[in-house]
Amino acid sequence: MRRGSRGARRAGEGRGGSPAPGTGQTGGVSDEASDGAGPGVRFTAADEEKSRGVRRMKAIATGLLAFASLVFALATWAKASGAGAWAGYLAAAAEAGMVGALADWFAVTALFRRPFGLPIPHTAIIPTKKDAFGKSLGDFVGDNFLSGQVVRGRLAALGIARRLGEWLAAPGSAERVTKEASAALRGLLAVLRDEDVQAVVSEAVTRRASATSVAEPMGRMLGKVVADGGHHGVVDLVAVRVHDWLTENHEEVVQRVTQKTPGWTPKFIDHQVGERVYKELMRFVTDIRDDQRHPARGAVDNFLADFAAELQQDPETIARVERAKADLLARAEVQDLIASTWAAVRSLVMTAAEDEDSELRLRITRGLRDFGARLAGDERLQAKADHWLQDAAQYVVDTYRDEITSLISETVAGWNAEDASRKIEANVGRDLQFIRINGTVVGALAGLLIHTVAVALGG
Repeated sequence: MRRGSRGARRAGEGRGGSPAPGTGQTGGVSDEASDGAGPGVRFTAADEEKSRGVRRMKAIATGLLAFASLVFALATWAKASGAGAWAGYLAAAAEAGMVGALADWFAVTALFRRPFGLPIPHTAIIPTKKDAFGKSLGDFVGDNFLSGQVVRGRLAALGIARRLGEWLAAPGSAERVTKEASAALRGLLAVLRDEDVQAVVSEAVTRRASATSVAEPMGRMLGKVVADGGHHGVVDLVAVRVHDWLTENHEEVVQRVTQKTPGWTPKFIDHQVGERVYKELMRFVTDIRDDQRHPARGAVDNFLADFAAELQQDPETIARVERAKADLLARAEVQDLIASTWAAVRSLVMTAAEDEDSELRLRITRGLRDFGARLAGDERLQAKADHWLQDAAQYVVDTYRDEITSLISETVAGWNAEDASRKIEANVGRDLQFIRINGTVVGALAGLLIHTVAVALGG
């Protein structure tokens, strides 16, 4: 398509390879410029409409040049025929208008192509210098728009935190945010494969648990519990439960004791021994239950305190606990439990996200609305939020400014030179044609003034 359009354009050009001044055709650029390495710039329907406007303005500017040329020819003929002084004034004005029109045609044309195809220095500026223009544009944007000071000042003037708070506090806004967030969450959960997530969760939990030492934290926690007497309630509960069990299982205890006696002893003696053992057990357990200062309780306190210290200081105890932890994590039941956690969480979240009246969505909506109301009315919170936004924006600008500006310069460098020139001309060419029109008019006035001064001085 591009070759065909270029051929069609060149069919209307003169021998020099460039259109006559002011024609509606867009002449070709130099071979170096037209062989851009990048893809062509997208030429839209709006660009085509603008191109038609450019051609109309070119026709007007060219018509004005032709008119000045005709006036110059007629005035020169009239002057030679002795028509009077007015013919000289008119010829001078027309001649200067022609010069101005041609000079401005050359200047405008030289921006986009080489006039008449001649390799005149500093012509076809846009096609041949587009890479430099892209870099300059990137540097300009980086220096004037992507500086931390400019971004912070603009964000401070906008008052984003206050506006966000007012919007969230307005009726329906929090519900809208919750609805959109729920839809996004459901979509995310829908595309995630359960087995992949379960594998990631299982691996992450296992790795985290394996890398975390549990002996020393357990020792510190146990030492704190013992120091505060927090274990006394557990000892009380155990003593009560053992006492109740012994009370309810009198005969079973006696029977188990008699089963361990020698076979040659009489049965009544075995029974007496069983009863004696049972009574001693009951007395011992009852004393522990009722006496807070019983030696057995003190023995439990000492054991737990010693064990807490060993968990923190004894390498052998620490190693045993860590091995037990590793063995526990390696068990299939534990891994299945970790993996099944994701399925339960996913089902719970999906159900809550789909139900508009779920407690989760209601809480999120209320939280957003309350936060918006507070943000809209609390100037200190607004200042903090704005400061966070400014810091974040400045970080992005400072960190990625070179990447952003290089995107501009690299994009421009990737454009096809001829297509880029056509697109730029379509967007600014109409205004540039006014330069030609103004050049013709101003040139004619200047020529008339110069001729008038010359005649006056000569007279």
